[in-house]
Amino acid sequence: MNTYQFTVVIERQPEGEYLVSVPALPGCYTEGRTLEEAHEMAADAIRAYCASLRKHGELIPIESSEEQFI
Repeated sequence: MNTYQFTVVIERQPEGEYLVSVPALPGCYTEGRTLEEAHEMAADAIRAYCASLRKHGELIPIESSEEQFI
């Protein structure tokens, strides 16, 4: 099995929860009540997204090594 690395963006919301997005995987979003839970949910969301791509015969995107500014 290949190992992939993705940039994960975690934003704290005004209500205190954390919104998570993965820019290289369009539509890959999740959230967590704590920062630790947000990290766990991000890993789960990435695994599920990649499993769906594999199931449908699609390629898993390779993230660019270029700098990103957010």
